[in-house]
This record gives sequence, structure tokens and C-alpha cells, in this order.
Amino acid sequence: MNAEAGHDTLAVPGGAPIKLWTRGVPVEEAARQQLMNTARLPFIFHHLAAMPDVHLGKGSTIGSVIPTVGAIVPAAVGVDIGCGMMAARTSLSAADLPDNLHALRSAIEAAVPHGKTFGKRDAGAWDEAPAGVDAAWRELLGGFRRIADKYPQLERTNNRLHLGTLGTGNHFVEVCLDEAGQVWFMLHSGSRGVGNAIGTLFIQLAQDDMRQHLANLPDRDLAYFKEGSRHFDDYVEAVGWAQDFARHNRALMMRNVVAAARRIVAKPFVADVEAVNCHHNYVQRETHFGHDIFVTRKGAVAAHRGQLGIIPGSMGAKSFIVRGLGNEQAFCSCSHGAGRTGFRRLLASANRQHARPRNTAPGRRGAAARGQRGPRFRPVQDCQRRARPADRRTRSDPARRGRTHPLCGLDPWAAPDRHRGHRTQWTHVPCR
Repeated sequence: MNAEAGHDTLAVPGGAPIKLWTRGVPVEEAARQQLMNTARLPFIFHHLAAMPDVHLGKGSTIGSVIPTVGAIVPAAVGVDIGCGMMAARTSLSAADLPDNLHALRSAIEAAVPHGKTFGKRDAGAWDEAPAGVDAAWRELLGGFRRIADKYPQLERTNNRLHLGTLGTGNHFVEVCLDEAGQVWFMLHSGSRGVGNAIGTLFIQLAQDDMRQHLANLPDRDLAYFKEGSRHFDDYVEAVGWAQDFARHNRALMMRNVVAAARRIVAKPFVADVEAVNCHHNYVQRETHFGHDIFVTRKGAVAAHRGQLGIIPGSMGAKSFIVRGLGNEQAFCSCSHGAGRTGFRRLLASANRQHARPRNTAPGRRGAAARGQRGPRFRPVQDCQRRARPADRRTRSDPARRGRTHPLCGLDPWAAPDRHRGHRTQWTHVPCR
């Protein structure tokens, strides 16, 4: 392995080199092998780039930037196409927020469908699409029709009624403060059910098209479309549309979050002071080292010179609004998020080659946004998580019983139905 300014270079026998911005960050051996498998594909351009939060993923390594010529790997983009972040700075300060944030939380939960339920109606989708959703869907409908005419199974997806909704997993809505005490709204989501269906469909088509060649691939999830092949142009069109859907999805949610906050916060405010809307799972054409190529960012954010991006921290950690420095060796990319071992400690220094922190959100979220000690929370999603075994063990702890949750004033164990899953908070962020 050769060391260069800010990164190390791993030589791959029979493949392109890998440049890793991972000094001081442990990289699991399985992730390293996955990167090497990708680097051996015949159409990799120049080198692969691995960001500081690199770790094992399905299809391709999360935290990797994959430049290709004349081919795309659908599984490298994945099924959460266009997943990304949006943040908006408001004119509010911490002192403008109400003393009790429960009403704000409830308003956000009511304004943004989230989670998933099974049965006749999914609570994570709109029952009746609002006018703003219908207007955005009309902008997307023409592109969707062109795709669905060729792949009719996509008609059966939940598309229009998922527009402007959060989803599950690690998708979230947050209320944050920056280092100056200014209030920000931040959210994380992607292309929802229709993006998942598009990704799943084309991953399968790539594997079907390469059935006779799969044995020669180190991983069947590295099946690819070659430019000029039967499904290549269709995939480029479909993935581009899904990314557009994801961008509209985040913008609609942010609009609804702001509207919900205006109903609760007494002071008038604006929230268009600054807004950032960026993907971290996507593919697009770019020019690097004088060549027109495809760049797939799997858990990475574009950081072209002057471009704003978001690196969210895990709960209780800082998030960063960054401005790109245009590091060509990283294909103008930076990390997409925290949460790996040792990553938070090294985030600022490791990303110095890619993007300059412009604003930090100290992670004082929810109740702590008022400057109080207390649990940090993500206003929407965390209360939808299923209880883990550790949560159930906590239930038997006499020291926990009888305590009320600071967000809603209920005992999580005495009123589990009304509490809607707050009991997971006892384990995730212990109440004080």
C-alpha cells in the first residue's frame, strides 16, 4: 500500500487501484475484499475511491465512489435510489422554540407520513394525496409513464401516494441547532417504494442478462449493463427518474415540516435562508481527468468545488453542512454519514481533502434543543422501531419502572399503546 497526501493507495492485482481516505479508521476485511472485487471489473476508470465511513454493503461497498466507462452496475447504486439528505436553516433561534417540544414533534409526525403498517392501508403512505403532492407528481408522471410502458410491473408500485413520505429504516426528521444557536430542519429519505422496485427490477435484469457470465464474476451482485446493451438505456432513464423522485420527495417533506412548525412556533419565521438537497446513493454522468464517465456514489456525497452537502451524524453526534473543495482524486466526493467505529472522532480531519465544514449542528436535538439535559430524539422515526431484546430486558429493571418519558409525560410501560414505541428510548438513549 502506497501513502499519498491525505490517503493511501491499495494496488489490486488484475484491477484498478483503490484510494482510501481511511487513515486511523478500521476497515473490515470483508469490505476491503468487496472493494477489490469491484476494482477488478474491466470497465473501472482510473481508480476507486473509498471514503472514511467505508463498510460492507450489499452489491457494493458503502462509502465507495465507482467511476465506470461504458457500463453501470445496478446493485452498486442499490435499491434505495436517490437516498439522501435535505437541510434548511430557519430564522429561528433556540430561544424561539417552545419550552416543551412535544407539540412540535406531534405536528411533524402528523404532517409527514412515516413508518410502515400492513393491511388495507399503509400508515406510511398518504390516504389522500394533498394538492402539493399531486402537483409534484404531475411533474414526474410523464417520465414514469415512459418507464412503466416498457416495464408494466412498475405500475403496481406505491408511487404517487409515497411522494412526500419518510419511510422506515434509518430515515428521519430532525430539529437541530447550529453552532450559533440557529434552528435547522434536517431530513433523510429517498425514492421510497417505487425506487426500490426500479432498483430490484434492474438488478435482476442485469443478472438475467449475464446469466452465462455470472460464474466469472466474484459476486453476482456485480452484474452490469454494458452501454449499447438491451437494458442499459432503460436503466439510465429509470434511475435518473427515481433520483428526481427522491429530490421531490425530500422537498415536499421539508415544506410540510416547515408548515407544521409554523403552526406550533408562535414567532413568524422563514426557512428558505439556506437549503441543501443532496443524494448519497446514485449514479450520474460527470467529467473527471478529461473523460466523460459514469460516477456511482454508494454512500458518498458529491463535493465539487463550492457545492454544498450534508454529512449527518448518528444520534447525539454532530452533523455537518459542508462545502466541496473539488478533490479530483476522490472524484469530488466526501463521506455521507457517521456511525462507524472511530469515525466521528476522525470525521473533520478525514474529510478535509474533500469538503470544508461550513456549519455544524451540535446534535442537541429534540428536548435538548432547548439547551436542557435530556434524551436526544429524532422526532419521527425512532418511535417506530420495534423493541429489541435489550429493550425487553430493560422492562424488568425496577429502577426504570415508574419513570415518565420527558417527551410525552407517560410511563412507557404503564401506557405502551399510547406511548407508540417510546420504550425503545430507554435503551437507545437512556432517560435521565
